Amino acid sequence: MRVCIHRGTKEIGGTCVEIESSGKRLVLDMGLPLDTAEPDELELHPVAGFAEPDPSLLGVCISHPHIDHYGLVYRLPEETPILIGKAAEAILAAAVPFTPFGVEFDNVIHLRDRQPISLGPFTVTPFLVDHSAYDAYAFLVEADGQRLFYSGDLRAHGRKSSLFEKLIGNPPENVDVLLMEGTMVGRADKDEGWPSEAELEARFAELFKQEKGMCFVCCSSQNIDRLVSIFKACKLTGRQLILDMYTAHILREIGNTKLPQAHWDGIKVFLPKSQKWRIKKDKLFDIANSYRPWRIFSENLAEAAPKSVMIFRPGMIRDVEEAQCFSDACLVYSLWSGYLERDSSKPLLEWLENRGIPKHHCHTSGHASVGDLRRLRNAFAQAVVVPVHLERRDKYVEAFDNVEVHEDGDWWEIRN
Repeated sequence: MRVCIHRGTKEIGGTCVEIESSGKRLVLDMGLPLDTAEPDELELHPVAGFAEPDPSLLGVCISHPHIDHYGLVYRLPEETPILIGKAAEAILAAAVPFTPFGVEFDNVIHLRDRQPISLGPFTVTPFLVDHSAYDAYAFLVEADGQRLFYSGDLRAHGRKSSLFEKLIGNPPENVDVLLMEGTMVGRADKDEGWPSEAELEARFAELFKQEKGMCFVCCSSQNIDRLVSIFKACKLTGRQLILDMYTAHILREIGNTKLPQAHWDGIKVFLPKSQKWRIKKDKLFDIANSYRPWRIFSENLAEAAPKSVMIFRPGMIRDVEEAQCFSDACLVYSLWSGYLERDSSKPLLEWLENRGIPKHHCHTSGHASVGDLRRLRNAFAQAVVVPVHLERRDKYVEAFDNVEVHEDGDWWEIRN
């Protein structure tokens, strides 16, 4: 097998890896670079089959539904085979009516944990992993008697941490190359793990108990682990959880009835003006009507505030102002704190200051600590490790042994 990392050898985001065997090719992820404002204008990687159909491209494997791993797939020819988890596909389709980042596919092969898929000379075996994205996979790719294991993005401290332990306890054998993410390498001063989702749940409960008014929680609607933590904290403190309709729709379309649902006791659904505008524009009234029995409306938010937690995003400031539901409120920021340093966060921070709304931070990383990455690397001790999805290659080389560094766009051979 030959491999080319088109993007990701010195950058977090925009990951794209091409693998070739016997004139046939497979691509692992086709992400949008995080610093790209106009994806339509971005030049596609020089991969046959990206700009126009090519029978030698057998499939594009999407490890998980984060935009830095799937964000350019919408530009592929419609007939391109897409390998993705069933729930991950549902998340991206559910986002279409509400955000510019949703996508629907025409030719899908669903991934199932540890179930091999044959594509020409390749055998692809997906491994379900713990990550802040739901339905995330690592991939074992086999061809020509060689084996490459691509970690995708993963961690060991989420609600599915047992998957990480299962992987390192029983890894695939005779792997030649471990293509391993290094997001946190050089970004953190410590090797030990991050707070678990269970620990976050306890912190949320502590905050919900001490605050007197509405608790606005700013988090990703696709971070299902986090939504479960928030809901459990609501149950512990007797608070009602108010989901925006986009979040409620994501949770329903995944198809897992064990996840919080709009019809559950203690949950209501609010339709912000921005989402209402999109529904009216695209005449998607069936979606809005399907949540009507569990709706809470603007005029009821102020009364419900002292016993409620609301999933919140900056675009909902106008809704909150009109509802006058911010008395004694707080904001719990459950995203990477670095986002608050960006210019785009200034309106939110100014609003909080003007209204005297205190801000708390309650978050944990979606990526493995360096210590956990060492455990993963040790599980594949005989493999050469190749860094991807990272900024600090120098620190990566220091942290792990038998590292082979490659550049974006360079082809290289796997050696047994």
